[in-house]
Amino acid sequence: MKYVALLSGGKDSCYNLLHCAKNGHALVAAASLGPEPGKEELDSYMYQTVGQDAIEYVARCLEVPLYRRVISGTSLEQGSEYGSRAPSSSAGVKGDETEDLYELLLEVKRNHPDVEGVSVGAILSNYQRVRVEHVCRRLGLTSLSYLWQRDQGELLSEMVDAGLEAILIKVAGIGLTTKHLGKTLAEMQPTLQKLNNLYGSHICGEGGEYETLTLDCPIFKHRIKLEQTETVIHSDSDFATVAFLRITRASLERKAEPTASFDLAVPPLLEDEFSASLNALAVSQASAAGLERRSESIVPSNRVFWPSELSAHKSDEWLGIGNVQHPSPSETLSLEDEVSDCFEILQEQLSQNALSLSHCAIINLYISSMDAFAAVNAVYSKYFGTSPPARATVAVDLPGPHRVRIDCIARIVPPNGDQKAQIDDRQALHVQSLSYWAPANIGPYSQAIKTADRIFVSGQIGLIPSSLALPHPQDLAMETALCFQHSARVVDAVNANSGGGWEGQMQSAVYWLVNGRDARHVNRARALYDDKNGDVPSLFVAVKALPKGALVEKQIFVHTGRCAIRDEEDGEITMENRQANFETGRADSDDSHLYWEISNFAKNTSQCAIVWAKQSGDLGLASKALATLQKAIASALLARVYYTGDVDLEELDAALSRIGSFAKSYVPCRYVASREDDHSWGLAIQFHCV
Repeated sequence: MKYVALLSGGKDSCYNLLHCAKNGHALVAAASLGPEPGKEELDSYMYQTVGQDAIEYVARCLEVPLYRRVISGTSLEQGSEYGSRAPSSSAGVKGDETEDLYELLLEVKRNHPDVEGVSVGAILSNYQRVRVEHVCRRLGLTSLSYLWQRDQGELLSEMVDAGLEAILIKVAGIGLTTKHLGKTLAEMQPTLQKLNNLYGSHICGEGGEYETLTLDCPIFKHRIKLEQTETVIHSDSDFATVAFLRITRASLERKAEPTASFDLAVPPLLEDEFSASLNALAVSQASAAGLERRSESIVPSNRVFWPSELSAHKSDEWLGIGNVQHPSPSETLSLEDEVSDCFEILQEQLSQNALSLSHCAIINLYISSMDAFAAVNAVYSKYFGTSPPARATVAVDLPGPHRVRIDCIARIVPPNGDQKAQIDDRQALHVQSLSYWAPANIGPYSQAIKTADRIFVSGQIGLIPSSLALPHPQDLAMETALCFQHSARVVDAVNANSGGGWEGQMQSAVYWLVNGRDARHVNRARALYDDKNGDVPSLFVAVKALPKGALVEKQIFVHTGRCAIRDEEDGEITMENRQANFETGRADSDDSHLYWEISNFAKNTSQCAIVWAKQSGDLGLASKALATLQKAIASALLARVYYTGDVDLEELDAALSRIGSFAKSYVPCRYVASREDDHSWGLAIQFHCV
């Protein structure tokens, strides 16, 4: 795609251009924001403003037009989100410096209507990324952020090895002084590594320790030659001197024509840990070659009885809602109207509990065909603004003429509690940039929502992050390994963005498949991963189709592991990291069989249980099951019921009503399996007890 470069003149914004070129994008313009004339630096949360005198030189080195704008706004909105969660007011914040970027890129689009992307050199700044992506979404642009979440030590070495020559033009960190101004990254690399070891300083200056100016890089057609500079000391202290270089005279030296290709390190698609999962699955596939396969997936038939009543249950600070669907769709009703009506029903149910859609943490969206994915997303997006809920979307065999069904979990803001504190506690990871990290969202959802120490992670398919394409040719092993890696990286990013201090305990995993026969292979890869990360209740279900034609999708629920512990002597409450307990059990009676897996904490209420049965009548054994299972069922908020074609739904619905008062969501599947058995089950029930 054609793109515009957001230029600060520093190493990151220039190095990201190399990766844009490596990924086939074409640079057509550059854009930069800076302080008003006569002001050399501005205290901005968003932009590097030192070294503005050299921006013109950088653009001339690239031989593209430069668009500039003075920063008139200030950092009004300093939270982790930008804009409103409500769709009606999802525009920017008037007077915020982010809006200067909007006006700048709007001008670029007027002059270059074919521009589709924006190069951004963000590495760790969630603050910067969120705001750039907000502007890009409003202008129909894609953020290209290939440095996002990269290891800083590796990144600095790669910059030096790639031939990027950048010098320090500002210092503001412990251990850095005026003597370091003007030195190149190659010269500073040992010092920066030492300061990181001693004080935890950011090697790439992500904590504001230093700023740079790029004098040369492989795609420059000229090299900047600094002829005269002055050192300006902003503040001098024993702890950390703040000083910068004023560039008073510079010139350009014409280079030989840059080569069409250049040596550039690109991170491997898979980390070693997930390559091991890939290998385990490939071995499983190879060992099964030529052997008789298990029975193929069964397509559920349309039934006279279909559990269609909306189901809702409130528990403490949570609300579970299931079976949201149009009450009486007709063949003349448009898909768009059916989706809209479903959301109106959902909103009405939420409003009865003084909630809105912005309080939803996770939504599962079931559609009758993946051909409807784009149309459903177009309507879906109208109901959300900034930081929408996490989501999983799958195509299932809904009984016609139904084409859409929804369930969700929302967190309740207590009327007499600290509402602002609880609203602020909801943190979203909503990454819309192309990178090497993990896939940008392919719909109006966040990769994860963290609230009350629970992390709801969106379903992850095996997309290649830099292109948002599936591996070609299709490869179950690679897709599965990528699903695992994406899920892990999303949780790690949530941890980093929320200040860390917790380890994370996965409490349930659902593996959505399109072929039931693939369950055993994905399970082999899961077993290897769980051996290193702890046992997790895990469910394997085959459905009609997955987004983009994927073979597997992984959806997880995670708890931070932080538990409130009361001291027995003084009653003081402290937060401690605890491990989740994992239990399995069986109950058998004549021809009835029940199997379950539970994850819970001894010190808080968060738990998940998955129960497998051959037929609905087997649920009668729940009363004979272990007390831990009975407790999980009794405290359940939402039960997702995954059933196959040979289950009596009327009997199942009645059995569930007898054993608990939770909300119910029925999900028609073509195959249901557990991690412990090499055969299929008739149904499985996933109990969420948040």
